[in-house]
Amino acid sequence: MNPQTIQAKAQERAISSQLPYAGAITPEEAAAWLAQDPHVILVDVRTRAEWQWVGQPQITAAQYRQIEWNLASTGSRNPHFQEELTTAVPPTNAMPTLLFLCRSGARSHAAAELAQRLGYPSHNILSGFEGDKNTLGQRKSVNGWCAAGLPWIQS
Repeated sequence: MNPQTIQAKAQERAISSQLPYAGAITPEEAAAWLAQDPHVILVDVRTRAEWQWVGQPQITAAQYRQIEWNLASTGSRNPHFQEELTTAVPPTNAMPTLLFLCRSGARSHAAAELAQRLGYPSHNILSGFEGDKNTLGQRKSVNGWCAAGLPWIQS
């Protein structure tokens, strides 16, 4: 699937769901877009603990940023998120496309909304890194980056 097709599907989802950002994409679409377009950046908005203990997508370092939406230390919203985002991905005339990822898609929804207001073409990765819980209350098996069999690493 090429980036133009992915963008079109993502935009259709955003319009039909009245989302406040450019698009909503599946983890598979995100991985394909990242593989084909070196200018797309995945912003992982989970906590430091999640990056370290749960795992993280295995993509090129140039396309990956980690910025906590909520602080691991307190669980409260990161008051410096906007500043950290604009430092990690400086605004330019040709704003890079950002793909936001969290555990299941909720924090990344909020982050994509904020980034879109800042002028970044922003997309939320549906179902996130771990996805929804299965009948046993466990993640990583129903949907999300891991369940899709996309490359990831754990420290």
